[in-house]
Amino acid sequence: MLIRTSDTKTIYPFLNKLYIPPANSHKGQNGRVLVIGGSSLFHAASIWAAEIASRFVDIVHYASTKENGEVFLTLKKKFQNGIIVPQKEIDYYIKEDEAVLIGPGMVREGEEGEYTRDMTRSLIKKFLKKRFVFDAGSLQTMDADWLKELKTKPIITPHQIEFEKLFNIPIHKKSLDEKIKIVRETAKKFNSVILLKAIVDIVSDGKNVYIVEGGNAGLTKGGTGDALAGLAVALFAKNMAVESAVLASFILKKTADTLSSEKGYWYNISDIIDNVANVLVQLKFNL
Repeated sequence: MLIRTSDTKTIYPFLNKLYIPPANSHKGQNGRVLVIGGSSLFHAASIWAAEIASRFVDIVHYASTKENGEVFLTLKKKFQNGIIVPQKEIDYYIKEDEAVLIGPGMVREGEEGEYTRDMTRSLIKKFLKKRFVFDAGSLQTMDADWLKELKTKPIITPHQIEFEKLFNIPIHKKSLDEKIKIVRETAKKFNSVILLKAIVDIVSDGKNVYIVEGGNAGLTKGGTGDALAGLAVALFAKNMAVESAVLASFILKKTADTLSSEKGYWYNISDIIDNVANVLVQLKFNL
């Protein structure tokens, strides 16, 4: 199925299924997520993911590595839309929250890389039924076969190089038709919803395939992948995996389109975070 940001009717089947908070709902009923990320090298990536997620759910919990803790406490003055939780209480918050994102800003090498791998492995073994989104450092350090253990299909958000490293399958220079086949077969084999990030995104649950066209060169800037992962986990808290992945891809690209019409190429990740909710409102309430 082809979905284009230039033709918003193509996303309607997914928008019609989107969870909307009831008027009489209470705090915590409209999504709780945990974002695990950051490192001594990458400070902002996981914060971007947490920040954009906070637009869509009631509560965002955030946990980082010890190396990133001091930096994050400094940045906490700017990020006031979530709750920082200590590493030793991660298991408690995973049980409490509906969806978990792990990986943005986490590194794949050295001592911190070992932490990334060990954390990813530990959480998969402990929480087989949890709704996970795996991104960036987590994807770069994990073994693909771990995905098969999960009882709930996770969302994984690799770019093409990460896909090749994780699954040991060449894809970067393939035609679109070949990529579609590879993504579908890989999603089926590894019991996952794959959101392959590229100029044209490909989403598959192993059965169906969705091609998302749109966006512009502004999406090449740092942080857009982190924002996508944050969107995906926020949506996944209250929606099915494949719908969450498709909507996250579309909303990010549509936001980029809107910003491009106003700012050209010259916008950044903060602009995306600040405008993404407006774009969704325009989409959802102008069906």
